[in-house]
Amino acid sequence: MMVSAEGIAFLLLSVGTIGGAIMLLFFSKIVHALLSAVVTFVSLAGLYVLLSAEFLAGAQILIYSGAVTILFLFAVMLTKKDDRASGTRFGWGILVFLTVFALGFLIYNGIHDMVGEAEEVPIYEDNADQIGTTLFTKYIIPFELVSVLLLVALIGSVVLAKRRQEEGQRVGTKEGE
Repeated sequence: MMVSAEGIAFLLLSVGTIGGAIMLLFFSKIVHALLSAVVTFVSLAGLYVLLSAEFLAGAQILIYSGAVTILFLFAVMLTKKDDRASGTRFGWGILVFLTVFALGFLIYNGIHDMVGEAEEVPIYEDNADQIGTTLFTKYIIPFELVSVLLLVALIGSVVLAKRRQEEGQRVGTKEGE
């Protein structure tokens, strides 16, 4: 039985994806958990490359590994720390491990004996062009609605941050009087 380089890459990226996701659950420090999430996101991008979906791999890196992780990091850093639930981690870890193991066992048993014909599917050479064409023809209205929603969320967050800053300045001047 010959093992190809693609099979080895798939195995390594799968271990990275699953390992990063499991580490995310077991780390007690939020920053370490976010770094393991980055490992998961980058491994998923590698799996997209193996599936010849380079555009999705790039979007995965830019959006999830970059923007979403930074957003979570800012949200964590700007909130107050709460250490009340630190003693219950071990019990939850065992429950998560058993659940993941049971789910993996069920999926393996479900697909182990499946027999199907291997159907050749053409690989699209220019998938970014096809995604762009579909997005800007068939799905232009939802695309524009999402952009307006994101703009409203951005303006709302700036207004809320400005209001908190002004309230903090007013409180600071009242205490000093």
